Parts: sequence; structure tokens; C-alpha cells
Amino acid sequence: MAALSDIVSYTDRFLRISEVGDWDNALNGLQIENSGRVTRIGAAVDISTRVLSEAAKQNVDLLIVHHGLFWPGLQPIRSALRQQLRLAFEKDIALYSAHLPLDVHPKIGNNAQLVAALGLKSAQPFLEEKGQPVGLKIRASVPRSELVRKLQKALNGPVKVFGCGPKQTRAIGIVTGAAGSEIYRVAEENIDMFITGEAPHWAAVAAEELGMNLLLGGHYATEVFGVKALAAHLSKRFRVPWEFIDCPTGL
Repeated sequence: MAALSDIVSYTDRFLRISEVGDWDNALNGLQIENSGRVTRIGAAVDISTRVLSEAAKQNVDLLIVHHGLFWPGLQPIRSALRQQLRLAFEKDIALYSAHLPLDVHPKIGNNAQLVAALGLKSAQPFLEEKGQPVGLKIRASVPRSELVRKLQKALNGPVKVFGCGPKQTRAIGIVTGAAGSEIYRVAEENIDMFITGEAPHWAAVAAEELGMNLLLGGHYATEVFGVKALAAHLSKRFRVPWEFIDCPTGL
């Protein structure tokens, strides 16, 4: 057993919660407190009634998510939100959310973890958003077909391939989640292979116009890495077991 306050204080520092810019609705950090003790950590990409119900079944009393409770903004406490809060309070589940701080962390962040899973090295930060770079770029010569195979293996699922660029990469840009709308800004960095989770329809047209390879691995699939790595890190440090609660969205 560990104290919730100790875990939260450490995680805030570890992720630089107060330093990393983000959208207001991310509300990074502790979003719901419990009675103060942690015996099991749960990790999930999104908060939802289904995730909280599964967390309760697994006796999780600290749930770590990437997309927190307040993404829709200020709203009345009714319907789904009321149900989620009721579950958290009745089952004594604390909720900790980390969005961009978890994307950009140099070791356990979504981008860094995906780079490692692809076997790539010497990644450099790029693509500024909210005051800090939110992606990683790698100068590497890799066959496009090989990178597609590696990405499919890393994500354990399908990858949408827009092979509009060279068959042999020179520069790879990785931004997990929904960064496809930034394709023109990515192109300014001379990236010829852009890997992200999802993109708007027009990004496929842009990839062709720009002569860029665009690989879409899914928003959810590209963002399971960070919460898993953070939960494993905290589990080791505070000697508390952890579980991953897998609730894919299909996007």
C-alpha cells in the first residue's frame, strides 16, 4: 500500500505537470481523490463508465488515464458524468490524468515509447504546440515496407498507409494521437514519413500533394504506450501492482 499524496506529488514532478503547456480541458494531474491509499494502479487511455467499472472489478484505487474527465469542458453533473463520479466515489477510485505531459516525456512518453518499439534511435524533438515540441523526428534510411511492418507489430493491429513519398525514408516524424491535421507543418521539417494516429480526410490529399508517406496507426493504439509505461514505473517505485484496462475506441 502507498499514500495517494506521495504518488501524486512524485508523478507531478516526474511529468513536469506544472511546466508543460496543454489545452485547458486536459486539467492534468489529480482530478478525483480517494480516501488516501493506493493498493492497485490501473492504466487506461480514456476515462469512461466502462473503464471505471472494470477498474472497480480489479480493485483498482488509482486510475491513470491519458484523456481525463473534463475533455468535453464544463458540463452539468448528470447522465454519463454523474455515473462516472458515482462509480469513482462509491468504489474509492482516485483519477489522475496526463495528456501532453505524457506525450512528450523523454522516457515513458507515448512518442518515445513508440520510437523505441520501432527500433529507431537518436530521436529529436520537433513540432511545437502549447509552448513545447510534441513530436519526435529521426533521420534514418529505412524501407517504407519495413517501417509499415514494424508499426503493425508495435501496435498489434492494422495501419492505414498512404504511400505517397519515397520508398526509402530519409526523415521520420512521429506524433501520437490525432496529429494528421498538422501535416503541412510536419512537411516544413523535411519529413518524408509521417506516423500518427489519425487524420482528417483532407490530410490524405495533402500527403499526395506533398509527396509524403503518411501512416495512420489509430488514435487509441498509438496512445496505449504512455499510460502503460507510467503505471509500470510507479508500480516499481511504490511497490504497488498495476493493471492495463483495455477499452479500444476503434479510432
